[in-house]
Amino acid sequence: MEFDSVIEKRKSVHSFKSKKVDWRYIMEAVDSACQGPFSDNRNNLKFLIIEEPDKINKIAEFANQLWINEAPVLVIVCSDDSNLENMHGERGRVYSRQQAGAAIQTLILKLTDLGLSSCWIGSYTDELIKQLLKIPSNIQLEAIVPIGYESGKQKKKKKKDLENVMFWEEWSSTKRPSLVSEDIDIYSRNN
Repeated sequence: MEFDSVIEKRKSVHSFKSKKVDWRYIMEAVDSACQGPFSDNRNNLKFLIIEEPDKINKIAEFANQLWINEAPVLVIVCSDDSNLENMHGERGRVYSRQQAGAAIQTLILKLTDLGLSSCWIGSYTDELIKQLLKIPSNIQLEAIVPIGYESGKQKKKKKKDLENVMFWEEWSSTKRPSLVSEDIDIYSRNN
């Protein structure tokens, strides 16, 4: 699939068919997510794959989003901030969140490219999920990504127009300033 069409096709899906997902697709998507970028070229992420229906039901409950239990697979994206914090202090946590976000986006785009649907979930009760999945306390939960085949057709939300999300040179300046005056002949500068 062309990159632009993958971006256009991607949407957050909240309803899945019961059709099983080939685990090799999940591995391929996780492999793509691990291609970086990573601060200091250090991948601090771990990906926990959940296929057991009872665990999926519990995670849906702990996220207070019961529709998650329709997904045949969940990927729990986690990070270990310790190496980045040792190298960069508190800023290491910022780098960790940045690279987790980049990896989650790559994961979701690759899933779309493979014909799968997903959604990025960031609201859940961390401690309950950590207990259920035996995740160490020093590990951060970054996202839950339910994965499957879309049931029905959900409309993709309309995106904001660029002029509503971009500024030039300073906050709230929505027009691009001219860097060179149109009255100046750039070729006569050397004379």
